[in-house]
Amino acid sequence: MSPSRTPFEDSRVNCDLYSKTTHITRTKTVALAYSKENALNAICPYFTMFPLEYPSKVLKKHKMDKPVVLDPFCGRGTTLFAARTFGLSAWGIDSSPVAVAIAKAKLATCDIEAPLELAAKLILDINPAELPDTPFFRSAYHKSTLSDICALREGLLGLDDETDASSILRAAALGCLHGPISKHVENAGYFSNQMPRTYASKPDYAVRFWKERDLIAPKIDVLRVLRRKIERLAGLEQASPCPISHVLHGDAQSEELFQSISTVPSIVITSPPYYGMRTYVQDQWLRNWFLGGPDSIDYSAGPQLDHGGQKAFAASLGRVWKNIANSAASSESLHLYVRFGIIPSALVDAKKLFRDSLDESGVDWRLVSTRSAKSADVGKRQANQMKTDSAAAVEFDFHVERV
Repeated sequence: MSPSRTPFEDSRVNCDLYSKTTHITRTKTVALAYSKENALNAICPYFTMFPLEYPSKVLKKHKMDKPVVLDPFCGRGTTLFAARTFGLSAWGIDSSPVAVAIAKAKLATCDIEAPLELAAKLILDINPAELPDTPFFRSAYHKSTLSDICALREGLLGLDDETDASSILRAAALGCLHGPISKHVENAGYFSNQMPRTYASKPDYAVRFWKERDLIAPKIDVLRVLRRKIERLAGLEQASPCPISHVLHGDAQSEELFQSISTVPSIVITSPPYYGMRTYVQDQWLRNWFLGGPDSIDYSAGPQLDHGGQKAFAASLGRVWKNIANSAASSESLHLYVRFGIIPSALVDAKKLFRDSLDESGVDWRLVSTRSAKSADVGKRQANQMKTDSAAAVEFDFHVERV
């Protein structure tokens, strides 16, 4: 995926996602993604997740040591979910409020009916103060559906205390906020007019797309869609080894943020943003709106790694590695498992860039192994659905140990 898509590329990507059939090769390497017991990990489709097999393989190797796991770029929380399945305590950090909302659900424990009862109460009790009245929202949602969505939005934003049930409801609503239209409305899995599952179309493009095809947003039973989603979440009632407060919203470059991590991590499993990839916030603008953001796209970069050149990127990533080492100063051992890649247009040596980031940290690391993770095209990766004409980025799996 390119850092900024042209209108033509947007059209190609969206038309592919809007097609009736998504062609995905189901191979043994992606079996975990299709297992019913892992439905919680799929509560909200997200376009940059790595396969569950990656953290699971690492944790299987270290599980007897009962490590505390950390993912400083946790995204939608795949590492946290893997840690939960092994009964391990874990921490996650991300600068995206959307990522944090989804990741928290991976650590939540509650009765399946609790988030559904909360949703019903919010929709019944709240008359939304304001409904977005832009061409996009008028075409994206049926008016009654939008009213229910806004009731959920305002209700969740107005809660005095976040609970496991509210975390599940929030993540489930984000997962249902936009996606393909079902052939039969009673089987709907999403609230919106025809859209991608993993990211939100740009408003002007989406409106043109719908008008050209005479696509009308269906009237959706929001509670019914949420029930279909939440009832699939196997294992939700089983106690999580750590609370939702272990997911922190902030910049992993911030030394102060790491002071909130109260247990010492010994295993880090993460995948930093691709070098040259700057559109995470913009591609999730609609979910960001649901979480309290504006009803239009905010093109400011926000807190993230510095993509202003290889040296700047290595330095900013190095600050993250330094913060991790400092937070784990009392740990006898510290292992980093990092899946690292670059977007194809960046024309950068990914292995050198990663090694430079280790040097910039000022920490004494030993590179244990470097393996090809093949490319983002392999397996059930959202990148496979979002690619343009350029080849997918090649990714590497690094294992690094503090000396």
